[in-house]
Amino acid sequence: MDTFLTTDRLALRPFADTEADLDLVVELDSDPEVMRYITGGRPMTRDEIRADSFARMLPGGFWATHLRTTGEFLGWHCLRPLADSPAGSADLGYRLRRAAWGKGIATEGALALIEKGFGELGHDRITANTMSVNAGSRRVMEKCGLSYVRTYFEEWPYRVEGDEEGDVEYALTREEWLTLR
Repeated sequence: MDTFLTTDRLALRPFADTEADLDLVVELDSDPEVMRYITGGRPMTRDEIRADSFARMLPGGFWATHLRTTGEFLGWHCLRPLADSPAGSADLGYRLRRAAWGKGIATEGALALIEKGFGELGHDRITANTMSVNAGSRRVMEKCGLSYVRTYFEEWPYRVEGDEEGDVEYALTREEWLTLR
């Protein structure tokens, strides 16, 4: 495995443009509960995943997350600059299989990426976004030291329960991170 980053329990590696990696993402994005705050629970088709989410992962910034001990695929984490963000900023994200929920996996991977982002990669600010009603994702952001910045409203292609409450942005600066360490 071409590992980008490891933690006590996790190994994060770049996605490869292979059917095997596409299969992993298809399995993940086919679960209605995993997709609850993305598509309102509508599973994505293989063709949609190949053209959209998987294609977005391949240029970099997204890592397949596996258990180090068994190699089991748990989902993905990402840390990547966004086109409309200021220089030095990166966006943090994660999506995990249900079997990995509630075990600190999202937090563990996100904290490792934050460390790498502010350290080796030289980012000045890390942001993360989720639906206002996604309490689990918001809790991960808070555990990682990110603070609420704003609520905003976007048009999404799918109706998601709770979308009338908007999306939220959280952020952490390098200075804040240094203070938290």
